[in-house]
Amino acid sequence: MNLTDILKLDDRGLIPVITVDFYNNQVLMLAYANREAIEMSLKTGYAHYFSRSRNKLWMKGETSGHTQKIKQILFDCDEDTLLYKVEQKGAACHTSHRSCFYREFYRGEVREIEPVIEDFDGIIYKTEENDDILRKLYDLLQKRKEELPEGSYTAKLFISGTDKIAKKIGEEASEVIIALKNNSQSELVYESADLIFHLLVGLAEKDVPPESVLDELKRRFGISGDKEKASRGGF
Repeated sequence: MNLTDILKLDDRGLIPVITVDFYNNQVLMLAYANREAIEMSLKTGYAHYFSRSRNKLWMKGETSGHTQKIKQILFDCDEDTLLYKVEQKGAACHTSHRSCFYREFYRGEVREIEPVIEDFDGIIYKTEENDDILRKLYDLLQKRKEELPEGSYTAKLFISGTDKIAKKIGEEASEVIIALKNNSQSELVYESADLIFHLLVGLAEKDVPPESVLDELKRRFGISGDKEKASRGGF
């Protein structure tokens, strides 16, 4: 059975395609595909679309390198809309935002809700100040520990105690290892964020501020690993 035989294309031979991030379900973009684009997507494993303005087939990332590796293809109950779940490399939007849906209409004004992405060697960095996020998140975790709000995942971790938090850190570290072995940058970013979050929970549990860890990294900066370990009696 061919997918194109199931789908209902419009009178122009097109079907809308909603594309989302496979790992966090963020909506990345909306585009259109014709029969050839769908067949090329199935054949190559990478998202292809049909440009209505240029009247031609195109592969996402063919010039920018911001490719979309398809992990799952779904279609709706009316069989007239596709949903691609992809492993997005870099930015999905031509404006260098991760998602094309980076603006919202809020109280009569349009505002951006997502910073521009800079892509260096396939690694994603946001242009907002990331240094502050560790302190902001740590402060929020401390607040959760003090207030223990009902229904809070973090509060449940604190209530469960050190052993549960340590177990979660171990589990998330294992997920990072799997992402490394899978050679998936998007998966590695996602799983690393989970690990750092749970590590911060552990720090908050013991009232160790993240700046202490950063200061230790600064202390080690420029010192060879062998010398640094030797100074601590390591091997």
